[in-house]
Parts: sequence; C-alpha cells; structure tokens
Amino acid sequence: MATATPPPINIRLPSKYAGASASSTKSGPADTFTAPPLEWLHRTWSVTHSTLSMWRSARNVRITYTPLDAVPAKKKDDSSSSSSRSRSRIDDLVEYESADGGGGVKSVAGIDTAAAAAGDSGAWDWRGRGWLFFVSSHWEVLAWGERPVAGETATERWVVTWFAPTLFTKEGLDIYCDRAEGASQQTVDEILAALKTLDAPPLVDMCARDMRPVQISLPWKER
Repeated sequence: MATATPPPINIRLPSKYAGASASSTKSGPADTFTAPPLEWLHRTWSVTHSTLSMWRSARNVRITYTPLDAVPAKKKDDSSSSSSRSRSRIDDLVEYESADGGGGVKSVAGIDTAAAAAGDSGAWDWRGRGWLFFVSSHWEVLAWGERPVAGETATERWVVTWFAPTLFTKEGLDIYCDRAEGASQQTVDEILAALKTLDAPPLVDMCARDMRPVQISLPWKER
C-alpha cells in the first residue's frame, strides 16, 4: 500500500511580526493556526536546527517539557469559570553537551507559563530558575505536526518555535523533533522551504544567515 503524502507544512508568523497579541491565531501562509494539545508537548524534544549561536559549540541539545499546576485565577468573582481564566504551566529543562564530548551534561532550567488562558499552548512566557530567576523571555509555536518517516515504520513529531531575545541571546528559531536522532531530511527540507515564504524579511534573512544543524551524537549522555 502506498504511503499517503503528508500535508504541506504551513508556518504562521510570530505575533511580533503579525502585529497581533501573543495569543493571536493570525498566520503566515496558513489562514488559521491551531495550537498543539498541551499533552502533545509533554515529552523530550531533540533540537535539530537552530539560529542560536550558542549551540554551535554544543551537541545533543534537548528540551523536556513536563506538566505543572496551572496558575490559578486571580479574581474569584469573575463571571467566567476559574478553569477558563487560569494559565497552564510546564517545566522547561534544556540539556546539552559540549561539542567535543568532554565534560558532563549541562542544563538550563525554567518554567513556561501560557501567555493566554488554559488550553492555549501556542504561546508561552519563560522565566529561568535558580541563578537565572531574573531572566525572562517569550516563545511561540509557529508550526507543528507528525508524519511517517519515509522508508521507515517510524513516526516523527516536529515543532517550529520562535523565541524572543533575552539578556543573553538574540531572538531566533528552532526546529524540534521527538526522535533523538532529529527530524528526517525530508521534513527539515520542507520546514526550511516554508520558512523562506514567510512575509517577514527579518525572519527570512535570519534563517538564511543563521539557521544551522545542531550536532547530534548518540547516545545522549545522562546526568
């Protein structure tokens, strides 16, 4: 039986470029955007490609999202329900190794709080934990999906994210995959092609100038 052709990859614009709020569903090529289910994000993602320069000297960069209790509603006398006004939270743990394989596993810990009401997992506000408690940022899911890997029986989940600048990093774009070895070349090629069509010259230029593969050398080291 022939494998069904996966749907085309459409990538929305970040709210910064769409001229809308962080919870907006306005998109780039696509007319609408549906955020991924919250549970769908709860896993470990391998960073396949990134514009972030700090990953040039790293390998096996992965991000693990795990659920936390939602931020409760502030006003109990509001007419809307508490659950609709609360905001979801996820634990955000970035782990990586030195590109030369020396040393152990380094990590950056933070907490993501949904930028809109619970149930909207398309935009998040990040704040660091530990010594990074004073650092904050904002990130958004621009596209996501899952598809069979050509020539294999495996299925891969993939995500494209945009992140705002912090005190230590510029704004940028990441491509994630739930497979440790990263996304298949076909999926990466389609994502990169879709990024070139965005109606945001700064992002298109950023991708052309800075988007690079992140080194992957399996197996991952464990802490």
